[in-house]
Amino acid sequence: MSDDGHRQTGHERVPSRQRRRFPGISSRAYEHPADRSALVALRRLSGFDTVFKALSGLLPERSLRLLFLSDSVRVSERQFPHLHDMLLDACYILDLEKVPPMYVTQDPQPSAMCIGLDEPVIVVSTGLVELLDEEEMRAVVGHEVGHALSGHAVYRTILLFLTSLALKVAWIPLGNFAIMAIVTALREWFRKSELSADRAGLLVGQDLQASMRGLMKIAGGNHLHEMNVDAFLEQAEEYESGGDLRDSVLKILNVLPRSHPFATIRAAELKKWAESRDHQRLMDGHYPRRSEDGDTSVSDSFRESAASYASDVKTSKDPLMKLVTDLAGGAGGLGGRVRRGFDGFRSAPPAGGDGRDPDGE
Repeated sequence: MSDDGHRQTGHERVPSRQRRRFPGISSRAYEHPADRSALVALRRLSGFDTVFKALSGLLPERSLRLLFLSDSVRVSERQFPHLHDMLLDACYILDLEKVPPMYVTQDPQPSAMCIGLDEPVIVVSTGLVELLDEEEMRAVVGHEVGHALSGHAVYRTILLFLTSLALKVAWIPLGNFAIMAIVTALREWFRKSELSADRAGLLVGQDLQASMRGLMKIAGGNHLHEMNVDAFLEQAEEYESGGDLRDSVLKILNVLPRSHPFATIRAAELKKWAESRDHQRLMDGHYPRRSEDGDTSVSDSFRESAASYASDVKTSKDPLMKLVTDLAGGAGGLGGRVRRGFDGFRSAPPAGGDGRDPDGE
């Protein structure tokens, strides 16, 4: 639990070990820069809340709540009490005053989500509950509470609605194109928001190995004795750096329809953040508070996001990102390298060469 061993109202159970608590923590403390800048900008837009309240009449939120209430199991002290305890503890650690309702729904596919416009609702599948052990599940519950604290539930609900709408109007070429453009943009944001929520899950569970195990199980099933964290992370390294330009294009095409990043990438990103100075400062109690959110600068957030993207591109081992970096740096001999890229972007300039392309460009 927290370091002081006490609970707020309604938090009665004490978990098996102490965990640090983060009073008044702002979601900005753990949000991925790209996710954070998008959210800050949206929250500061004039009339943004009014627009979304108007949209709420079109969204089936009330229907979804009734569906979960009637055809799922609501987590409480009497139903799935171990999940109820995890939920209370996650809200206590992240200082989320209002505990969102949580449901378990029958679905063999491991999944979890946080949706809702007025109030977030957390839903986990039976497949996920059966797959993960207690500490792995604690990280997932923290992940979903992180979504609630960040306000992601609103945008996730919009994404689900627009995805459903796109299917209904697929026969209208222009209408479908316009909706899918918005859906694609929302998916790109949501993939970044998943990285943010993974960090929130780590703050709640405070067990990196448990977070890693959970991601491995989501990727490879309940065969933990057959899997290895280091080997799993090596897959992410191979995925990021291997192949040629064709593979880079295929990576983009593969990820576009997804709402979540690939499991190996999520594991690598989380490990990187867990080892960062930002994470250490946060664990030491140095983090932004919600009381300061009103003073957040949109331009500063965008600059942080741009700097993060620039750093990612610069340090990336992906062939396409290497090409982008070389183009930005004005490196010579790129013409021949681009032509050869789709046959293999692995060859380096000859040792001792002057950097010019062998074809004379």
